[in-house]
Amino acid sequence: MTSKRCIKCGYESEKNKEKFEVYLCDICHYFSPNNSEKFKDYISEKINGAVLDSFRKYASVGEKQKKGMISQASKGKVMSRVPFGYKMENKKLVPAENKNEIEDIFQEFLQENISLRQLAQRHGLSVNGLKKILTNFTYIGKVKFNNQVYEGNHPALISSTLFNHVQNKFEKLKNEKQND
Repeated sequence: MTSKRCIKCGYESEKNKEKFEVYLCDICHYFSPNNSEKFKDYISEKINGAVLDSFRKYASVGEKQKKGMISQASKGKVMSRVPFGYKMENKKLVPAENKNEIEDIFQEFLQENISLRQLAQRHGLSVNGLKKILTNFTYIGKVKFNNQVYEGNHPALISSTLFNHVQNKFEKLKNEKQND
């Protein structure tokens, strides 16, 4: 692959990204405006690429960490806090005493004509907490990380069918709200 020089700082890399027909390094690209006039002003203010070297060093550490987390997720390990309805035992997710409440929440959302606020209050949750539960792949034995879904190493608390019906209802409600 051919390396490309960042027009703002002069950093040369094959990973530089194109924007408005010029190449920028990851750091300059991140801070660049999307408006073409502002972009012209932005690139006219040159910067010494050596000043950004410490940022590049730590950015690569973050990339290594993310790759490690993707590797762990692909092996079925959950990459977030222990979800409601589970507990951690010997570094593995196992159903907690309140595991049955998860299926109740999914069933009530699907079958009852109830608002998210009312359902959240019924179960002592915030509306955002309820939404996180209703969209969490963990409950069907999967792990979602970095927009990818992997097979988990933990037991499912609900069926995929129930989960998919809830996602369909969510989508329908979202569409109805947009059309109002």
